[in-house]
Amino acid sequence: MGAEFVQFSLTPILIGTLAAIACALPGNFLILRRQALIGDAISHVVLPGIVVAFLLTGTVAALPMLLGAGAAALLAVVLIEAIRRVGRIEPGAAMGVVFTALFAGGVLLLEQSDTSRVHLDVEHALMGNLETLIWLRATEGWASLTDPKALAHLPPELPRMAVAAALIALLTVIFWRPLKLSTFDEGFARSIGLPVSAIGLGLVITAAVAAVAAFDAVGSIIVIAMFICPPAAARLMTNSLARQVWLSVGFATLSAVLGYVLAGYGPLWLGYANAVSAAGMIATVSGVILGLACLIGPHRRRVGVAAGA
Repeated sequence: MGAEFVQFSLTPILIGTLAAIACALPGNFLILRRQALIGDAISHVVLPGIVVAFLLTGTVAALPMLLGAGAAALLAVVLIEAIRRVGRIEPGAAMGVVFTALFAGGVLLLEQSDTSRVHLDVEHALMGNLETLIWLRATEGWASLTDPKALAHLPPELPRMAVAAALIALLTVIFWRPLKLSTFDEGFARSIGLPVSAIGLGLVITAAVAAVAAFDAVGSIIVIAMFICPPAAARLMTNSLARQVWLSVGFATLSAVLGYVLAGYGPLWLGYANAVSAAGMIATVSGVILGLACLIGPHRRRVGVAAGA
């Protein structure tokens, strides 16, 4: 059982957990700034970037697709901020304009350039390929973790997500005070000389990095859910920002681990022959956690009043 777990379950669980944490960290500040749906926009506007990357390189390899998706996500972030500030409209309206325009442009480009052979189906775009990210060279079970030859054949998504999650965590620690001040009191932050606009742009760029890094492995379902559900559940449990961030990391980890286990073994326990989508189950568990927080969270009334203000 140990060898099978390391081969078939360890790396998908780690990748899902790292992706969930990478999205939850910036999601805390996006929710407090009422920009939570920017993760939804970013996770969908990568389509034109992927198509352009294919047209330029003629390949669907991971690196060109990642670079193309990243460029599209960053373009979307810049356009959203520009439309919001120049047009002085609400963030939701700006996101809606950019979301529809870029997605429609991606679909149009896909059809007119005859790139329909690019593998952009529902399974990969929405649910990712988490179940296929197995570590076949881990034949020695847990001992493979110290075997250089086995480690050389880890799924490439694992080190990529580890680097992205570590970078986002490091940036959160480094810019903790500016993020905190500009989020809760923008006027005071400006008065002491903080570049509030640059901080806001940096936050959404960080969210774009998290979304793009996680998109190929886990799909947009987990990305969207993790930007919102763990931070929102944590917000309902505490009024302390530091505790909220730690709780969101815990909820994200619990969602990824429990969701993957329930996706693989839950149907078997119920007598069914086939497993279900890991990404869908992880998102479902995160939604259940948020629902429970809405019922038992000590700050649910205060959050509800603030959200309706």
